[in-house]
Amino acid sequence: MTQPLLRIALATGVELDVALAGDPAQPPVILLHGFPESHRTWRGIVPDLARDHYVIAPDQRGYARSSKPEGVEAYAPDKILGDLIALADHLGIDRFTLVGHDWGGAIAWMAALARPDRVERLVIVNAPHPLLFQRALFDDPAQRQASQYITRFRDTGLDAGLVGAGLERFFASSFAEHAAAAILGADKAAYLDEWGQPGAMTAMLNWYRASSVIVPAPGEQPPRPAFLDAPFPPVTQDTLVIWGMRDHALLPPLVDGLGPLVPRLTVAKIDAGHFVTWQQPEAVVAAMRAWGI
Repeated sequence: MTQPLLRIALATGVELDVALAGDPAQPPVILLHGFPESHRTWRGIVPDLARDHYVIAPDQRGYARSSKPEGVEAYAPDKILGDLIALADHLGIDRFTLVGHDWGGAIAWMAALARPDRVERLVIVNAPHPLLFQRALFDDPAQRQASQYITRFRDTGLDAGLVGAGLERFFASSFAEHAAAAILGADKAAYLDEWGQPGAMTAMLNWYRASSVIVPAPGEQPPRPAFLDAPFPPVTQDTLVIWGMRDHALLPPLVDGLGPLVPRLTVAKIDAGHFVTWQQPEAVVAAMRAWGI
């Protein structure tokens, strides 16, 4: 995206940099990026959506040059959901289509469940439903193994090494095997610059540390949370789930079993990895348009 970022002070006490595109009179779409990205996750998506939507893509709290409040508790999901609603309020938006990738998708699932009065339609990109994800971490050894990076990210000893050359190594480990061919040159430099902002890596990793998701070690048998086998409220919105089927962190079986939890569900499977908006932006846009966005 080439448009400048607008700095917005929210009622939640943080300031977010926000990319805006399209006509504010058109239907609003809010795009939530995941880890370890920023609004530029959507660079291949926004131009098309902006033809007939008002598109809002924030750098979420902790990322890039947006506010980085101190303490793990500042990154609890309810705080981030509060930012989303405060952003919509600030822009005078009542109901909106919400699109989320990765951690942005986790917040989008939560927002759809908690605030159906505000979230009109839902698009999820490679982000598992919270019940199915936690269930998979207990019942699916492959997903449990694939998710061990979460435990590593929760180790605060990691942060000290994520400066200078450490950021280059982090780029190689977080993007190289997934989408490096799509994130080069100026895009890579922009990410390294964003990660290099004071406190950025700690703030970004605090999203993992503030999460209540339980990630058992391989072979561990911890107490099973009762909610995994109890009734769970359905997502009531029309929902499109887009999944890059070569995702090595969030495995394709996470798409299975969504039907009872998301009665108004459409699934679009794309031949891509986790960073599908970088690898196959045209396919993501096509899936959105076919769904009716």
